[in-house]
Amino acid sequence: MKIRNPYNAIPEHNCFGCAARNPIGLKLDFEKDEDKVTARWMPTTDYQGFGDFLHGGIAATLLDEVAFWAVQALLDSSGVTSELDVKYLKPIHISHGQITVTAKLKGQVGKHLYTFETQLFDGTDVLCAEGIATYFVYPKELAKTKFMYPGKEALGL
Repeated sequence: MKIRNPYNAIPEHNCFGCAARNPIGLKLDFEKDEDKVTARWMPTTDYQGFGDFLHGGIAATLLDEVAFWAVQALLDSSGVTSELDVKYLKPIHISHGQITVTAKLKGQVGKHLYTFETQLFDGTDVLCAEGIATYFVYPKELAKTKFMYPGKEALGL
């Protein structure tokens, strides 16, 4: 199920990960199935590190962004990254094409802390990076009033 990005209707929305209007951003779109959020993205040499390799910071950004959207889609709230632990398993070749990133809820580790298992696959479906993203998740009403969380209905869920 495609997740709608209602933030794109806000003129000042310029998120590097998901804003449709950010000229240098990743412009990610997301889908949700039962317990997982997924994004697919076509890398270009604008995001390379050395040679044909995706920059490691961009890989980490992809994992962090998919975890954020998992907070919204799976927990019906909003939050901020508390910690991101990334393991780079294999080089991510830009020439291998479309990258897929996923996030699944792993569990609650504190009153407002939740962890997500994240994975990044290259265009040949090789697992190249994985991570644990820990998010501080706001109570839903606070997320709506102070952090612009629009609710699951606005996400199309």
